[in-house]
Amino acid sequence: MADRFRITLAQLNPTVGDLAGNAAKARMAWEHGREAGADLVALPEMFVTGYNTQDLVLKPVFHDAAIAMIEALAEECADGPALAIGGPLVEEGKLYNAYLILKGGKIVSRSLKTHLPNETVFDEVRIFDAGPLGGPYSVGNTRIGSPICEDAWHEDVAETLAETGAEFLLVPNGSPYYRDKYDMRINQMVARVVETGLPLIYLNMVGGQDDQVFDGGTFGLNPGGALAFRMPVFDEAITHVDLERGSEGWQIVQGEVAPLPDAWEQDYRVMVESLRDYMRKTGFAKVLLGLSGGVDSALVAAIATDALGPENVRCVMLPSEYTSRSSLDDAEAVAQALGVRYDYVPISESRAAVTNTLAPLFAGTEPGLTEENIQSRLRGLLLMALSNKFGEMLLTTGNKSEVAVGYATIYGDMAGGYNPIKDLYKTRVFETCRWRNANHRLWMMGPAGEVIRPSVIDKPPSAELREDQKDSDSLPDYPELDAILDILVDQDGSIADCVAAGFDRDVARRVEHLIYISEYKRYQAAPGARLTPRAFWLDRRYPIVNRWRDPS
Repeated sequence: MADRFRITLAQLNPTVGDLAGNAAKARMAWEHGREAGADLVALPEMFVTGYNTQDLVLKPVFHDAAIAMIEALAEECADGPALAIGGPLVEEGKLYNAYLILKGGKIVSRSLKTHLPNETVFDEVRIFDAGPLGGPYSVGNTRIGSPICEDAWHEDVAETLAETGAEFLLVPNGSPYYRDKYDMRINQMVARVVETGLPLIYLNMVGGQDDQVFDGGTFGLNPGGALAFRMPVFDEAITHVDLERGSEGWQIVQGEVAPLPDAWEQDYRVMVESLRDYMRKTGFAKVLLGLSGGVDSALVAAIATDALGPENVRCVMLPSEYTSRSSLDDAEAVAQALGVRYDYVPISESRAAVTNTLAPLFAGTEPGLTEENIQSRLRGLLLMALSNKFGEMLLTTGNKSEVAVGYATIYGDMAGGYNPIKDLYKTRVFETCRWRNANHRLWMMGPAGEVIRPSVIDKPPSAELREDQKDSDSLPDYPELDAILDILVDQDGSIADCVAAGFDRDVARRVEHLIYISEYKRYQAAPGARLTPRAFWLDRRYPIVNRWRDPS
């Protein structure tokens, strides 16, 4: 029997629906493996279709085309190493999430996903059929077990594979990022290694898909749980990994352990990569946004510049009579520091025209929120006009605190195609700005140095829709608000939990009320980068009509 096995790991970025493009990436990886003398070239879960496909994969014409693409790929990669690739498979009228082994021009083996995730962003129970527990497949004289993603978070699949002769575990994944998830992956995979006594390779994809970013970080663990190698997070990479058989079985040969950035850098990278891939995969090249002089739009401008380059970002200041001199100065300073285009479009005349048009209907009423929101909606109208005229996608700039409590104007500042900071609480917005000023990385296309000057970060937040307005006029201060939101949204806690944490019961009730009555706005909000397992969209699904309130 062979005492050495080489596997080429392709940590690549597929595009949902691009069957030919994804197959071309797989073929490129296979060629790298053939040149390196690999026994097996491995790609992640559902790679041929891209992931997460949601209901697209239920469409027969689509999954049939995906299966045909894999069969064609098998023929093209007949002369060389085996190729393992994730994709759909139909057997006896059932649709499976499968891992397919191609060799000699055909599909020679398959593993079927048993445990279908049905929480957070995943709906696999309603999409796929659950496969039975199975045994390993052979590549040459080596027997390999492949628990598919969620399968490796359960004991039974890996144990069955070990008991039926698997010599090491190769886990193909489509595992999207959320903050601190890497530690959870490591802990789960160490448990599988300890239980089975087998080496384990965890292969993850990279790239953005709608709100999700797959963060790579492919790694290997030897028996006992020692880290044998780690590929970079977020970057596409192809790595050749060797396993050697000794008296105690297989061991992964020690390789390079790529550094793991801290949570602040990873979050920022996710916001950059999610926007970059959303643009690239939907066919947009340029963006624009309203730059108010506030911290949220400044951070979105920095993210956009780092994702796309300053030549592809337009910032627009749309002042009214309530816009302060400091906001005008701060907005221009941010645009200059980033090197982006900066346009100045006053809205006072437009607002006066709308006010005059509505005056007969509004006669006898007092000015208030309606008039404030006209300003925001005028800005949305003008920005969308620029977007339509120049083909630049409009970015919206509401942070998670605002999204949670509806502190935003629907069809106004909520207008746009993507929101990079949708899952970033306001308190983290401030710190992320400071992090970006102090750090620059090769993957950033914007300039190094202080791009968001301190006056933008330090001034009291304000929508500037009326004289001397402050966000704190309408909301608790952001440290208090964010802490309550963390309990009610991220932890699914109660009013009693808020009180136990030291917050005023009436304030917590008010925040809860704002969360519930704002659901209709979130249904119409732009998608945005997912940073936590309780992001607004697929992670948290509530009815719009909802009269229940926590009685505690």
